[in-house]
Amino acid sequence: MIIIKDLFANLAILISLLFLYTQVSNRSPLTPRSSFQIKLLAGISGGFLGNVLMHYSINIGTTIVDLRLIPIILLAYFGGLVPSIISMLLIIGGRFLIGINISSYASTVLVITVTLFSVWIARTHLSKQMKRMIMLTFSNISASFLFLYLIKDINFLLKLIPIYWIVSYFSGYIAFNTVTFLRKSQELFNKYKAESMIDPLTGLNNVRKFDEIFNQSLADVEKKKQKLSLLYIDIDFFKKVNDTYGHAEGDVVLKELGHILRSCTRTFDIVSRNGGEEFTVLLLECPLDQAVQIGERIRETVEDHSFILTQGGTINLTVSIGVSCYSDTTKDAGLIINDADKALYEAKRSGRNMLCVAHY
Repeated sequence: MIIIKDLFANLAILISLLFLYTQVSNRSPLTPRSSFQIKLLAGISGGFLGNVLMHYSINIGTTIVDLRLIPIILLAYFGGLVPSIISMLLIIGGRFLIGINISSYASTVLVITVTLFSVWIARTHLSKQMKRMIMLTFSNISASFLFLYLIKDINFLLKLIPIYWIVSYFSGYIAFNTVTFLRKSQELFNKYKAESMIDPLTGLNNVRKFDEIFNQSLADVEKKKQKLSLLYIDIDFFKKVNDTYGHAEGDVVLKELGHILRSCTRTFDIVSRNGGEEFTVLLLECPLDQAVQIGERIRETVEDHSFILTQGGTINLTVSIGVSCYSDTTKDAGLIINDADKALYEAKRSGRNMLCVAHY
């Protein structure tokens, strides 16, 4: 009963700290190709976890065992040599702080042996499950030799070693699956978060991402007194494209226009699809005259471009563009969207395929 209680306490510590680490490192999960800073952080975290587990040992009769090897095995598997060595050194140092004796020297040999073996196995081309099983099994075998060296009571060893193997396998299985589950969950979360900000058809920013960046930009330009320009773009007579060729071909046109907008703007400009056939380009640190140049480049490129349809043939289109700029046309930065929209409406009303600047 005491063993089960200690085991659950150790598992709770193990899972809690693994969860905490994966949350902190969710943007840069540990891999063999991670930067040294990430590996250093992982190694220190693993060393901390190993030392905590040493202080919450599992009592088996008159002997105590712990799960200090689990963090090292995890680091070797997911991160390779550097983080596992850092963790190993911290765990060895923590063991000597508890006491310097024959047991501490023997455990040092155990930790070093398991670390080096795990790093080697991690580099092989074996399957993931096979690597994990071999690492845990070697750890158990090595620990068993340590017990045989330190403990002379055969009857007690016959009880200790099987229990240790069961505890070690169970803990290792839980640890590997916990990390794998947390990493996959975080990966999916990051993927869905990114997709929620991206227009799935064109790959441009969607209106939600545009609003987020626009609000951030407002704070910067008003504080730093920078220029901020906006192009509001609409495809002329786009409804005819859908009605004549179908929505599938209309989607082809929208995707191609997205490519044109990217090619005609600067790499740091914010290109978005705000809905339907409406697009925006947020031009950072851009005065009105430069914004007009970029807008005209877009308009002329679209006018000269032949959009290739999947069913064969090509069509030609034009766009209308409204331009506003803080503080050249608009004194209140929060109104540049409204002013650009008005300028776009003026371009539409004046005959389309033109660029209009917001009124001062």
